[in-house]
Amino acid sequence: MENTITILTEKDKAILESYMNVADGLGDFWGENCEVVIHDLSRLDSSVVKIINGHLSGRQAGATISEVTLAFVNKMLADPSFRYVTYFAKGKRGEPFKATISAIEGENGRVIGLFCMTFYLNASLLSLMQNFTPTAKGETDNISEIFVDNAEELMLNALEDAKKAVYSNLAISSSNKNKEIIALLYQKGIFNLKDSVITIANHLGISKNTVYMHIRNMNK
Repeated sequence: MENTITILTEKDKAILESYMNVADGLGDFWGENCEVVIHDLSRLDSSVVKIINGHLSGRQAGATISEVTLAFVNKMLADPSFRYVTYFAKGKRGEPFKATISAIEGENGRVIGLFCMTFYLNASLLSLMQNFTPTAKGETDNISEIFVDNAEELMLNALEDAKKAVYSNLAISSSNKNKEIIALLYQKGIFNLKDSVITIANHLGISKNTVYMHIRNMNK
């Protein structure tokens, strides 16, 4: 096994590091009943470099790789087409869980790490409901997300939202409405999209140079 795991290059390390935020996000999304683990395969004796909700398995960062996981690693190394597996199993205390193991590829397609998620199926219904029910914090209560098919539809939806916000604000003078609309679109990153300036200019009935002028003024 040691002959098949190579030392990580600097690029490999950066790739592995890039998955850390993904682990945090998925751990937060699925909640306390889901354990998320990142393994560094250059250090099998202490391969766990990131773990979310480690209380579920009793592990922490620095733990060694499991026998089952190691067996899947061997299969991944032997078969380039085998890059993930999902399975059901039981923990050391008999807890049933569903798990998935996905390869993290580094330079030249080498398997350098693993991204693992384990969801414990004995979680109470109350716990599950609490995790997928909006909290009283109110942090996201006012978020409305509309999924679109193309960039132009995204621009026009954002434009309509911006127009509604600006037109309903009586404190904004008529001469400044387009400026404020463009400012809102700029804050949302709409002008990072291809042809966004032309599209917005056409729908506001102004020149693209006017849009560019307002964007330049915001960057001063």
